[in-house]
Amino acid sequence: MENKDILSKVSDNASAQMLEKSRVDCVETCFDRAETQKAQCGFGKNGICCKVCHMGPCRITPKSPKGVCGADADTIVARNFLREVAAGTSAHSDHGRHLVLKLKHVAEGKAEGYSIKDEKALLYNAKLYGIEIENREKNAVALDLANLFLSEFSSQEDNLKTLELAPKKRQGIWEAKGIKPSGIDRMVVESLHRTSIGVDHDYKNLLMHAFRTSLSNGWGGSRIASIVSDILFGTPSPVRSAANLGVLKENTINILIHGHEPAISEILTAAVSSPDVKDYAKAAGAEGITLAGICCTANEVLMRHGVPLAGNMLQQELAIVTGAVEMMIVDVQCVMPGLVDVAKSYHTEIVSTTDMAKTIGAKHMAVGESNPLAAAKEIVKRAIDNFKKRDKSKVKIPKENEQLVAGFSVDAIKYMLGGKYRASFRPLNDAIIQNRILGVVGIVGCNNTKQKTDEYINVLTEQLIKNNILVLQTGCAAICSAKAGRLTPETALKTAGSGLREVCEAVGIPPILHMGSCVDNTRILEAAAEIVKEGGLGDDLGSLPAVGVAAEWMSEKAISIGCYFVASGVDVFLGNPFYTSGSENVNNYLHSGAAADFNACFHYCDDPLKAAEQIIEIINKARDALGINKTQERKLFDMKDRREL
Repeated sequence: MENKDILSKVSDNASAQMLEKSRVDCVETCFDRAETQKAQCGFGKNGICCKVCHMGPCRITPKSPKGVCGADADTIVARNFLREVAAGTSAHSDHGRHLVLKLKHVAEGKAEGYSIKDEKALLYNAKLYGIEIENREKNAVALDLANLFLSEFSSQEDNLKTLELAPKKRQGIWEAKGIKPSGIDRMVVESLHRTSIGVDHDYKNLLMHAFRTSLSNGWGGSRIASIVSDILFGTPSPVRSAANLGVLKENTINILIHGHEPAISEILTAAVSSPDVKDYAKAAGAEGITLAGICCTANEVLMRHGVPLAGNMLQQELAIVTGAVEMMIVDVQCVMPGLVDVAKSYHTEIVSTTDMAKTIGAKHMAVGESNPLAAAKEIVKRAIDNFKKRDKSKVKIPKENEQLVAGFSVDAIKYMLGGKYRASFRPLNDAIIQNRILGVVGIVGCNNTKQKTDEYINVLTEQLIKNNILVLQTGCAAICSAKAGRLTPETALKTAGSGLREVCEAVGIPPILHMGSCVDNTRILEAAAEIVKEGGLGDDLGSLPAVGVAAEWMSEKAISIGCYFVASGVDVFLGNPFYTSGSENVNNYLHSGAAADFNACFHYCDDPLKAAEQIIEIINKARDALGINKTQERKLFDMKDRREL
């Protein structure tokens, strides 16, 4: 791969150095494999390939407009889209189920090594769900909450209780459109049933169930995952750390954790901190242990422990190319099977920890219910033993290492806006009403080899904060900004517009708030619901001057996320298109027609500068509708003013 080709694929210098090193070391990465794919299948990209039965596979062309069974492009594209939403929903919701079961086992005294870290979060959420908390032991409350959450997965007829956390008006829209989901598992199973041969052939009916299924994720499984994570591991609050491959160190044991399961990363964090493990590392000749994260596990332990970010999804192989990683410990989701092949060129060992997610060539060491801390220590000590195998001639660690501030849960934002006794979103609402902040944009999602890594996210983010738009980020998108040095309060002083800068200076927050992993996209919805509840900006999420962006998305999870944002009334911009262009009807509904049903739809724009212009236009239209799109005279509000507001 030539240098000019490398610079067309990645934005940050650390990744560029490692791509160059991988070429010298004759190591193939995802960027090389993307090149070998050449022109990708046009039928697949258009969504008009069908293989749900074995009379096919069928592919739709002008000369052959229907499959063997008679299904046309509308049916085939809508079925494929629904299947992607179902798969994405299952991934994030199953993550939530694992955490609920952990909470249940903790409450029953069966989860050795785990405990309820945030009793306040437990009681707050139990009260939200109508669970009695007065004069009860916390484990009894936790057991009731865990059982209620488990019923959110298994319910056959009742609507999800978690839907009641949305604004009343939005709940009414879901009711009117008939898309209130019942149990999460039922929604996913029904999706697969509907898309089987000979069942649902109405593209609009299929798409409405896609939105219904996505709601069982955004206002069900994913929301539950964030709630339970906070209860078990602590609600995040602002923490300083660092990002990019430069967080690795030449004289320490370097261990990377990668995946999405916070229960495993939490116990590994505890294992690395144990005195006996530290002594073991020193005895091996190392100065200590450096634990760092890749992808969304990185965000989970960053938010709660300040563990540094080694990189986002497309850096997982590049981290190994440094030659300085003793072990990469993986669990579920976004873990490339190509890791094992890359690791063969170095001393790095890949260790899988979850029985449902194994990779040929990786060492499997499950962290189960019985004495998980001991299991985690065994894994870490294995990494320490691997230190002696490191080939110093192959080691090259980039210097890039940017400081960041993360940990902005909704509770943390409310506290920073109002303090301990007046914590609320009122100051943010006031700033939006007074035109100091134009609006709010959530930027989420993955990286994609089809785009220059991080570029879209970083260019768009810079344009938005220049125009006084507060940016909320999660997942790999947040790691992009972290690597670019934009996740510090000081960023506001340099690049934010004057209104946003003033607010950030007064409150002490960055103009870009890192809110967690990709499952924590529900925190963005929670924040939006808090803004509606606070008043002055309409009575529904669809009235807010707010937009969602999946700039460099690549996974089925992102499709489900996008759908539950649109169904919640938030327009969503895509940097990559869906595989739906083979059906004009399906494509038009998703990108325009859905607005009639949800007051929001999808927008595809492959240019971040144009996307910024279009986002600002949508935000200004929302402000016009609210009657606040005018220069406001600055004044101090007394209590009478606030009551009138």
